[in-house]
Amino acid sequence: MHVERFGHGGTAVILIHGFGTCSFLWRNVAPAITEAGHTAYAVDLFGHGESDRPFDADFGIAAQSEYLDAAMTALRVARGIVVGVDIGGDVALRLAATRPERVEKLVLINTPAFDEIPARDISQMQRSTAKFAFRTTRGILGAAPLVEGVLKGSVADPETHMPVKLIARYLAPFVGKDGVNHLLALASSITAADMEDVDLKTIHVPALIVWGDRDEWLDPKIADRLVNALPDGRLVRLPGAGRLVPEEAPQQMNELILEFMKRRAVA
Repeated sequence: MHVERFGHGGTAVILIHGFGTCSFLWRNVAPAITEAGHTAYAVDLFGHGESDRPFDADFGIAAQSEYLDAAMTALRVARGIVVGVDIGGDVALRLAATRPERVEKLVLINTPAFDEIPARDISQMQRSTAKFAFRTTRGILGAAPLVEGVLKGSVADPETHMPVKLIARYLAPFVGKDGVNHLLALASSITAADMEDVDLKTIHVPALIVWGDRDEWLDPKIADRLVNALPDGRLVRLPGAGRLVPEEAPQQMNELILEFMKRRAVA
């Protein structure tokens, strides 16, 4: 797994991207964490970004949680605050449920849950895998239409916060003749079964749910259900942002994370 480390000392903050993105998502968040005296680790989930992508690997939520646990061991990070966007939030939730000693606090940003795993962007790909594979070109940019659709639907203002150059940066891991097939493989690996054995009521660490209300892919009621299901949860809604809050509102994201880091757990 590819992990970018920012800073030294303080509390470890592990940053996990979601579907269609990579550790690059955190470029405007990680530096603020280090400036506050902490260490940020921006992770490329297995099969994403610059991490390896063995053809026979499991890229599902449960497997990603195990890979993250192993990565923390390799990085000598015993425990940290885990921040996840989209399915990155599901990976964080599963880690908190299965390896509670690893997680000090949780920050969940537009995280699919309950009957909306996977979210509509992934479920649409899963239902139409053959159609997508047939219609997209077999050239090196074959995955472009799929990635572009997901990314533009993940921000409230695509013209400002998801311009062509930024889409190209996120598309880079999927460039090549196998890019389409790999993207579709990642989509097909996301299933609700990986979260069925996770009982949210057993996760007692402080949890901050950040919700960009302009998310095209999830029902906004999921945010309320999440905060009610977690024993020590609080919810902050951001009306002018979509799923990718670190892209659209990095300053707000930084303030929320740093303020939340100071909060004590409910006794």
